[in-house]
Amino acid sequence: MNYTSHSEADRAKMLKTIGVGSLDELIANIIPSKFRVENPLDLPVGEREFDLVKEFKALSGLNTPASEVVSFLGGGVYDHYIPAAISHLMSRSEFYTAYTPYQAEVAQGTLQTIYEFQTMVCRLTGMDASNASHYDGATALAEGVMMAVRKTGRKAVVVPSGLNPQYLLVLQTYCTPLDIEVRIMAGHDGKIDAKELKKAVDGSAALVIQYPNFFGLLEPVVEASQIAHDAGALVISSTYPISLGLLKPPAEWGADIATAEGQPFGIPMSFGGPYVGLFAVKKDLVRLMPGRIVARAKDRLDRDGFVLTLQTREQHIRREKATSNICTNQALLALCATIYLSLVGKDGLRRASENSYRGAHYLAGKVVTLPGVTRLHSGDFFSEFAISLPISGKVVQERLAERGIFAGPPLGWYSEGHEKCLLLAVTEKRSKSEMDNFVKILGEVIR
Repeated sequence: MNYTSHSEADRAKMLKTIGVGSLDELIANIIPSKFRVENPLDLPVGEREFDLVKEFKALSGLNTPASEVVSFLGGGVYDHYIPAAISHLMSRSEFYTAYTPYQAEVAQGTLQTIYEFQTMVCRLTGMDASNASHYDGATALAEGVMMAVRKTGRKAVVVPSGLNPQYLLVLQTYCTPLDIEVRIMAGHDGKIDAKELKKAVDGSAALVIQYPNFFGLLEPVVEASQIAHDAGALVISSTYPISLGLLKPPAEWGADIATAEGQPFGIPMSFGGPYVGLFAVKKDLVRLMPGRIVARAKDRLDRDGFVLTLQTREQHIRREKATSNICTNQALLALCATIYLSLVGKDGLRRASENSYRGAHYLAGKVVTLPGVTRLHSGDFFSEFAISLPISGKVVQERLAERGIFAGPPLGWYSEGHEKCLLLAVTEKRSKSEMDNFVKILGEVIR
């Protein structure tokens, strides 16, 4: 097959074979007139390639990448270290050109990487089984809620006030057309209040617990899980995965379904995506799990091999029996997370977790020495915390950006009454001198 353009003679021959005299006549037989554009589009004259390249370079120069500043960005997306080997391995053509591995005999490499990813997710979360991934942490959480609704037959879910507001919007998008009630529960000092939970969880399918929560706080997960289970509800966790280097995995504190955003595992922030959602469950829930699962099997020569199994997706079984209409997994980004975890290992993940925790507590201790600056909440936190300021959080964020520092989101974006609050996250990349300089500049911009 050659890829040269068709000549006039080629086109005339094809039109004759079809039985029409012109391309316009062909289009008229296919597209109704009310949908056709009769007049030429008012488009600018085409530009030369090198002029376009110059223009796009100028546009890209308007953006300041996080790599060129000191970043305390958080709220669900974090500036973690990305080992150099990841981009090189991800660039191998057998990975970045691979499609859905429907033919196991020609997709063993892809299937094995997904299997290894699932194994690592299970070890991180303490769960019994993992699927091949979801689009991101928000959709993974929403799919977990749908799973709990199917399991319990109840049509309500309890959401603490400490859930990421963007995750809440995705969850409401899923629940609204299905008439599933989303009960947003009032908290105390940024965390779950046991008395409120006992009232809210009655008759619900699930309790969602983000741990650490949106404000970086450590929720009372053991007590909250017990209250939910006593009411017959499942517990769904949404975890910041770096924290699993220090904190108990979801299975050990009572979660039935574990979800997470995998972006911290070697995936660039990239303007908010694409990312990868982690999803794992306990054994008795495996057959209700959405998406696809890769399993290890034996061939007829008793050799290990990998196959797709338990594909409860609407592409593979009758649509009314499908557990989800999620039609793909994020295989390339799941591979990225797998490479990251393989490179850093158990000890490296623990160090990243410890350094993030220690850095955040060091910074929190410093910023509250500034006049008019306090922590918004008093509870224990991991590597992210909210501060109250004497002036607008949005103004402070903008002034810091002008000085080469990216702060986290102003909380006024999400709720009234928090216009003078800012969220700060610390990762293992932040040095003591960077944090000291941040405190110095913050003191200058809030005057």
